[in-house]
Amino acid sequence: PELQARQLGLPAEASGEGRMDGESTTEAGGGKEVVGLWLDRHREMYDRATRHPFVLSIREGTVDLSSFKRWLVQDYIFVREFVPFVASVLLKACKESDNEMDMEVILGGMASLHDELSWFKKEASKWDVPLVGIVPQRANLNYCRFLKSLTVSETDYITAIVAFWAIETVYQESFALCVEDGSRTPAELLDTCERWGNDGFRQYCHSLRNIVERCLQKATEDILKNAEDAFTHVLEHEVNFWNMSSGDM
Repeated sequence: PELQARQLGLPAEASGEGRMDGESTTEAGGGKEVVGLWLDRHREMYDRATRHPFVLSIREGTVDLSSFKRWLVQDYIFVREFVPFVASVLLKACKESDNEMDMEVILGGMASLHDELSWFKKEASKWDVPLVGIVPQRANLNYCRFLKSLTVSETDYITAIVAFWAIETVYQESFALCVEDGSRTPAELLDTCERWGNDGFRQYCHSLRNIVERCLQKATEDILKNAEDAFTHVLEHEVNFWNMSSGDM
């Protein structure tokens, strides 16, 4: 998704501008945010997901293009499965959220997915790789099964929005590394990296984090545990997806 906070009509506090999403922060009263506590607790896994060797190879200009093409076609399959997941998060927000802004933010992400699928088709044509008849690899299948498990009515809104935020944030932080000063990303891959590494998408991820944090502050112990489990499962699946792209799985 390539979204600007202003397109979503987000107020400054919703966009969370000025904070890197992987940073742990404290609240005004001095207590650390729940997300910040999670980031501290699972820092090693988070760094593995957001600074994976596959991503760093793009940043350093040493990526094997066959690995990039593998990522491209497998991620296209994933995004097609991601659409019904985001739709389910939107429905849960309509039923369970106490803030109407949540629906607007999620809807903005939902609307961007049509453009994202079109982008994958164009990019696949550019690299002369087919998208029809592609077989999803095991890491991809497992990730898609996890997404589907979150769409059921038994999954609460807080757990689902945590997973949504985590998925988007891992991509944003990963590809942002590839467009920062000093990166040696190949020119032909810059469009891909800028798609998820741009500042507008960073602000969108911050708006999701703010929703997540507000919800977590009110969550029961059971929901907090389920939500944290969803967060760590996303990180595990992201690492496995990068491994698959590198040809390591």
